[in-house]
Parts: sequence; C-alpha cells; structure tokens
Amino acid sequence: MPAQKPAAKPAVIKIVCGLGNPDAEYARTRHNAGFATIDAVAARQGVRYWKSEAGAQVAAITVTDKDGEKREVLLAKPMSYMNTSGGPLSKLARAHHVRPEEILVVHDEVDLPAGEVKLKLGGGLNAHNGLRSIADKLGSRDFARVQFGIGRPPGRMQVADYVLRELKGNFLEDFELTVERAADLVEQTL
Repeated sequence: MPAQKPAAKPAVIKIVCGLGNPDAEYARTRHNAGFATIDAVAARQGVRYWKSEAGAQVAAITVTDKDGEKREVLLAKPMSYMNTSGGPLSKLARAHHVRPEEILVVHDEVDLPAGEVKLKLGGGLNAHNGLRSIADKLGSRDFARVQFGIGRPPGRMQVADYVLRELKGNFLEDFELTVERAADLVEQTL
C-alpha cells in the first residue's frame, strides 16, 4: 500500500468567501453556514465596516503570516443567492487580481457529519450548486474549502428542505458551536 501523501497546504489565501443566502429568513439555516462563519471571523477580527463590492458584502482584515509579515485578506459574502455565488466571487477575484488557489470558500456539506469541519483543497463539487457556480465562473476547481458538516437529512426529508429549515433549540446551539470551529479553521488557514 502506497504511503499517504501529507495534506497539501493551500496557497496564501487572499479572499475568504462564505456561502449563504442574503435574505433574513435564511439567517438561521444550515445553508447559511458560510455566512455565519464569515460573520464569526469578522467579529473576532473587530470588523466594523462592510462595503458592497462586485455584488458581495466585503470587509478587509489584516492577518500576520507565520514569518511576521502583515497582509490584507478580504472576507466576502456574495449577495446573490447560493446557486449564483460564483458571479460575485469571480468579479471580486478579478478586481483584486486573486487566483482561484488564493481563495478559501466556506460552505455547508451534507456528506460530512453534523459538527465536523474539514479543510479541502480543490477537488469535486459534491452536487453543491454554490461550489458548481464558483468553479464555473472561476474556470477552476483549485480553490480551497472549509467544509462545514451539517449531515444528511433524517428519514425521507429532501435535502433542500433540510438545509433551508430554520434552526431552533439544540440544533441552533450545535450549529453555533460548529460555526466557532469553522472560524477557528479559517483563521488557522490564513
């Protein structure tokens, strides 16, 4: 059996894009895991100002590299719907001269158990329409992802109903704990 390759490290990340839907009715849904994670990172970094750019809400944060160098990273939340989020992200990337491998996308993942978070570099799109839109508009699948595990829907519930159902009680508490773990992973990746 061949030895496993060590996990590759992403390129220097210049844009962190959370996927979600902009309307208030989606705020507390599994599908807004990306927006919730971006909001958590922004709160930790003391972001006070968001601007509208290229069809996304954007905030700049300053991070310090491992060698002590400071650099700017953009946090982005596309204001189109999930399935068309590639348009705003690709416009933002072009405007800031950012290559696909310098982008980290945070998204909900049904194929990962609820509560797990995982870093993935490039690869398949797992029938995720937000990822498909991004890959189509960037012309590449070579962007990094923070997968936010939401698990599979119970019983015969449709995936769309599951990801868009408002979270309450323990489900909301568990989701919020996972948001913090996802924000930790984003910060470690920067």
